[in-house]
Amino acid sequence: MPFAQPVPLSSSPPAKPAGPHGRTYFVQTWGCQMNEDDSDQIASGLRALGMSPANAAIRADVILLNTCSVRKKPEDKAFSFLGVLAELKSRKPDLVVGVCGCMAQLRVDEIHQRAPHVDFVIGTGDVSAVPALVEQTLQERRFRRRLDLPERKGATVDDVPIRLAPAHGKLKAYVPIQYGCDKFCTFCIVPTTRGRERSRSTDEVVEEVRKLAELGTKEVTLLGQTVNSYGKNLPEGRVPFSQLLRRLNEVPGLVRIRYTSPYPRDFKPDLIQTIAECPKVMEHCHLPVQAGHDDLLARMRRVYTVQGFLEIVANLRQTVPGIALTTDIIVGFPGETDEEFQATLELVRKVRFDGAFTFIYAPRPGTPAAEMEQLPYALKHRRLQELSRLQSAITCEINAGYVGKTLEVLVEGPSPKEPRMLQGYSRGFKMVHFPGSPDRAGRLAQVRITDSHLWGFSGELL
Repeated sequence: MPFAQPVPLSSSPPAKPAGPHGRTYFVQTWGCQMNEDDSDQIASGLRALGMSPANAAIRADVILLNTCSVRKKPEDKAFSFLGVLAELKSRKPDLVVGVCGCMAQLRVDEIHQRAPHVDFVIGTGDVSAVPALVEQTLQERRFRRRLDLPERKGATVDDVPIRLAPAHGKLKAYVPIQYGCDKFCTFCIVPTTRGRERSRSTDEVVEEVRKLAELGTKEVTLLGQTVNSYGKNLPEGRVPFSQLLRRLNEVPGLVRIRYTSPYPRDFKPDLIQTIAECPKVMEHCHLPVQAGHDDLLARMRRVYTVQGFLEIVANLRQTVPGIALTTDIIVGFPGETDEEFQATLELVRKVRFDGAFTFIYAPRPGTPAAEMEQLPYALKHRRLQELSRLQSAITCEINAGYVGKTLEVLVEGPSPKEPRMLQGYSRGFKMVHFPGSPDRAGRLAQVRITDSHLWGFSGELL
């Protein structure tokens, strides 16, 4: 949710009642799809109190920051925003300010010290508690924190966040099926900020998707830190991710199923077969490899080998012809040698990913990799540029091969940049722009590709 341009600070807001009813809220979100879904849940809870969304932070009575700690940049943005809100709160003393999410889980004391105008901090364990914290703050002004996460012990766990039932549908929706992570990669702070891995009940997930479909949702994206390890630690016993996909494939009205992000070690043959056999499961997989050398993967504590990753890719492409593969790659990890970096480039040439999110390694305090000897930034930057050039060339070559082909597109509506053009994604998660009437939004369309670009395609409606 972008931070809208504020109106002048001198504007006087209308008087509000003592309780939450009739007040307005604004949620600023940084981070991943899980954070976006958390923000949607927070907003639904506040609407249930009788509050309504403000179109700008300056006009809100309650401002919530839903934060991310995967990288330093979103943390810096959050603290900068809090600095702006300090001045705003000095002019609007009744303003409620809360900080939620991963940074809240990790840096509560620093937030309280640097931003004493914050009324409460709540971590990732139970965003459903935000409305209650807002009500308590309106009744009594004192700093509150809520940071509980499930203990890392026991064979089963049912301590998952409470979710509000969908009240309205939208074309595409996120549906978390799993929270937390047990992988403990040496570069990643998520196991600390999100807690132990725990899965939602299969019946509960299916029911939520069924309700969304009844409300008009056509595509769902299943969310989890390692989404294909879903089903472990459930009180009713293990339920494979493939079984969940097969059940969702039968939901009436739903036309597309996506998921992010799977973990290579847990990508089993039954899942690959399910992708091939379930028409609603899209032929796209975002499979993070992170690096292309076994020694580097071992230092990252990624529990698979390059050869094992290549075997998964080969099996996917053999069983699901035409599947689009994307990935994540980190460059400049501590101790990365030129030989290891060249191995990563060679993996990219061999696999020929449709696209890749490429990152310079940045140490996260509290992770093992942050204590390792770091590489010079200039070297990391040069390696990122070389990797990006290689992947961009491969992406352009792959996309050029689609010219003249026809793709199924779920039409999202007019392009924000070119309102005369419609836009939507193909089954392989390629963005397509084409001329057409806005009334086609929300429907599937067959589009012949006429031109290709690094970012996707242009086409014509059939």
